[in-house]
Amino acid sequence: MKRAQQGFTLIELVMVIVILGVLAAVALPKFVDLKGDAVQAATDGTAGALSSATAINYARRSINSANGVAITTAAGCTSAVVGPLLEGGLSSQYSTSGTAPNCTLSNSDSSPAKTASFSAPVIN
Repeated sequence: MKRAQQGFTLIELVMVIVILGVLAAVALPKFVDLKGDAVQAATDGTAGALSSATAINYARRSINSANGVAITTAAGCTSAVVGPLLEGGLSSQYSTSGTAPNCTLSNSDSSPAKTASFSAPVIN
C-alpha cells in the first residue's frame, strides 16, 4: 500500500510568504509614527493640566489676592509663571509662549516640536 504524500508544495509556501509580505507592507506605515502621536497626546494632556491649574489659580486669587500667582497679559504665558502652578513643575522639554489668556505649549521632545494651546486667565 502506497501512502499519499502530505504537506505543502514549495509554490504554496512562497505564495504565503508573498501574501504576508504584502500585508506587512500595507500595515506597517500605520504604526510607524506612534511616537509622534504619543508626544502630541502628552503635550495635549499637559496643556489641559496647565489650563486647569491656571483656572484654579484664578479662583484662589479671586478670593484672596495673597494666594496664587498674578498672571498679567505680558508675562502670563511664561514657563516661570505657569510652570510652578503644576505639582512638580513643568518638565524641561516644555516651553510656553504667547500673551495671556491665549498661550501655547511646545514640546521639544520630537522634531518638529509638537504644540498645544491652553488658556491662562489674567488676574492681578
